[in-house]
Amino acid sequence: MKKNAMVTGSTSGIGKATAEILAQNGYNLIVTGRRKELLESLKEELGIKYKCDVLPLHFDIRNRERTEAIINELPQQWKKISVLVNNAGLAVGLDPIHEGSTDDWERMIDTNVKGLLYITRQVAPLMITAGGGHIINISSIAAKEVYENGNVYCATKHAVDALTEGMRIDLLKHHIKVTSIAPGMVDTAFSTVRFKGDEARAAKVYEGLVPLHATDVADAIWYVISRPAHVNINDMLIMPAAQANATITLRKS
Repeated sequence: MKKNAMVTGSTSGIGKATAEILAQNGYNLIVTGRRKELLESLKEELGIKYKCDVLPLHFDIRNRERTEAIINELPQQWKKISVLVNNAGLAVGLDPIHEGSTDDWERMIDTNVKGLLYITRQVAPLMITAGGGHIINISSIAAKEVYENGNVYCATKHAVDALTEGMRIDLLKHHIKVTSIAPGMVDTAFSTVRFKGDEARAAKVYEGLVPLHATDVADAIWYVISRPAHVNINDMLIMPAAQANATITLRKS
């Protein structure tokens, strides 16, 4: 019998790549996101390619009431969730603290911290009832270092690291593994979102170097999920070879 995995923010980037690698390795998928048409397309694509069942859930994790209702209304066959990948997250803006937009701050805090909490609060009890599970939180190099103008985004990812540690302690006795995956530069829509659709500015982030691809991070996620039952990878930092830390890179001229 196939196990069920839930991946938030599944419509593109790391979330979509993670859903695919899990389907490839025999999981049925609950995929969530804000773009309904992309979720339906992913359902069709994975179902045909990997012969798996896919349940698309269209909602915004920032909405606590909607998140609670969606998870509470899951059909019985989907309530046993073996893996939760808390992938939904974003950066918005790159301004010094005294010039930052409070709307941008709230969007990041509501998605990266509160949204992660809302989902986990609903799914963790299902894992406890089932006798175990694995929660993977997608963090960032921004959780390890603070960089110029990264202020609030870095703070939200530091919070993800702290929450990961807290979850691991609280859920240990329930046989639930908890892992943080912290990528450096990944060539997804991340920078386009940060710069609010400015494609030219987003492209400059990756100019002159080879960043990680979404599939590289998905491979890392699959690695931690596929370890034996007695092994947990607590924390993984994965970087492009051309990136030493949050701010130092080697770029071709």
